Amino acid sequence: MAIVVLFLLGIANFAMQRAVLESGHPLLGRTPWFVHMLSGRISLGVEFLMLLGAMLMVDAGALGWAWGYALYSMVNALSAWLILSGRV
Repeated sequence: MAIVVLFLLGIANFAMQRAVLESGHPLLGRTPWFVHMLSGRISLGVEFLMLLGAMLMVDAGALGWAWGYALYSMVNALSAWLILSGRV
């Protein structure tokens, strides 16, 4: 069950990150050059590796990784909301 929840959180994280990358927010212009490589695909790749690592660890029985990824997802959602709503 935890793997399914992590997978759904991963989908949400990908969607939020893509929305922020496509928003054209001025804050994106202040990020390092490597974030913009391949239209942000590098950062999406890092997102995938984080999700894959968390899912592998949870599959191995380390449920703390699920809580960590859930916390990361909440912080990610908050930051995406702040950027996309223009509060930052």
